[in-house]
Amino acid sequence: MSKTILTCAVTGGLTKPEMTPYLPITPKQIADSCLEAADAGAAAVHIHVRDPATGKQSMEFDLYAQVVEEIRAQNRELIINLTTGPGGRFIPSEDDPKQYAPGTTLCHPLKRVEHITKLKPDICSLDFNTMNSANDIVINTPLNVRKMAKVINDAGVLPELEIFDTGDLNLALDLIADGTLKGPGLFSFVMGVKYGLNADPATLLYLRDQLPAGSRWSAFGISRHEFPIVAQSWLYGGHTRVGLEDNIFLKKGVLCESNAQLVSKAKRIIEDLGGELANSSEARQILGLMKKN
Repeated sequence: MSKTILTCAVTGGLTKPEMTPYLPITPKQIADSCLEAADAGAAAVHIHVRDPATGKQSMEFDLYAQVVEEIRAQNRELIINLTTGPGGRFIPSEDDPKQYAPGTTLCHPLKRVEHITKLKPDICSLDFNTMNSANDIVINTPLNVRKMAKVINDAGVLPELEIFDTGDLNLALDLIADGTLKGPGLFSFVMGVKYGLNADPATLLYLRDQLPAGSRWSAFGISRHEFPIVAQSWLYGGHTRVGLEDNIFLKKGVLCESNAQLVSKAKRIIEDLGGELANSSEARQILGLMKKN
């Protein structure tokens, strides 16, 4: 079996600072956490940014630029995967559900990919989900996904297709079939989100078996599902991901103190099963990404 690519999602946007004191917030903290995760065995890092003053998720270009610059100054090989997820959340007003309530981030799809065209990361996420999320709604219409996909392709960035439910996969396959996206595709199965994909072996096997021949894929679990899905994804021949975006616990009741701890545990699980992690250079070969000088 080929080596496994382990991605670390270091901060995300939904994990709140009050949930854990170990969440990286500032660009320097986020970059340092990425570099520490790489030293622990991660070949790629998935990056959101946060407002340093509030800790809340941000879409500010300068924050992305600071993180990317800091990482590239110290580790040119590490695969950088920037999010395009922020900007898709709608919270309906209780008085008039056609109107948005405070906390809504829904914006023009091209706004969500501005940083991709300027920074040109190796990979960026492309969300396919339109779904309930707690009391909110995440909206990614086919038209908007197509607009974002074109910008990503034109920038020469590899899109990672984020699949939250089975219908998302059908939409992604349609976009590959009509040429909007290049096939066979790089897929990421997001498992254990409430109202989304169940985090169990049968669901993961079904998803894997729907993919075009030659596809590359990974799966990851949210919260208590994180480490079981690390093992299950490896057993089914996929890559995987961990990080404080997805889970803040090292084990039940014990907060994880760094992303590197989560990476180290995932590495141990994969190696105990007989696998081996790819380094960043090897992961670039697996994914067909250009090597960095």
